[in-house]
Amino acid sequence: MESLARRCAVTLPGAIGGHAPLCVVVVHETQNVGPDGGFVWESADGGLRVEITGEVATVLAAPGVGSRHPCLMAVPLP
Repeated sequence: MESLARRCAVTLPGAIGGHAPLCVVVVHETQNVGPDGGFVWESADGGLRVEITGEVATVLAAPGVGSRHPCLMAVPLP
């Protein structure tokens, strides 16, 4: 059976000055609405919550990421 859940891949940067590789997190659409009126998307563990508009993910909650990088790249997944 095919899942109807919409998913996106959100790219998180590595640590500042650490030359760490990027991290890609898969988020799924929830029925919650964010502060700008778009749907809230979250990771499976609920640690990353973003509002996605087009290909921009605005961070709502992310331990250690939100204040440094408020906007991230989001790519829809099949």
